[in-house]
Amino acid sequence: MIRSRQDETQQVLVSVTDCGVGIAAEDADRLFNAFFTTKSSGMGMGLSICRSIMEAHGGRLWATANVPHGATFHLVLPVHQEDASS
Repeated sequence: MIRSRQDETQQVLVSVTDCGVGIAAEDADRLFNAFFTTKSSGMGMGLSICRSIMEAHGGRLWATANVPHGATFHLVLPVHQEDASS
């Protein structure tokens, strides 16, 4: 499920929720670390790169485990309005 909204602080919030195997408690703190992977053939760069992109645009990216299974990835980005006089 994908949800989006704009909050009162002029930020866009997006969440992506799945009902898969979820996030193991022992992996939660390392999930966004470069070269950390839970896949046998993974490089461990995808989530690290995604977080770097979000931060470069003034946003945040994090994940939460869902009970009893699945995960939700959240991202927040500031809303920038272009100057009407330009």
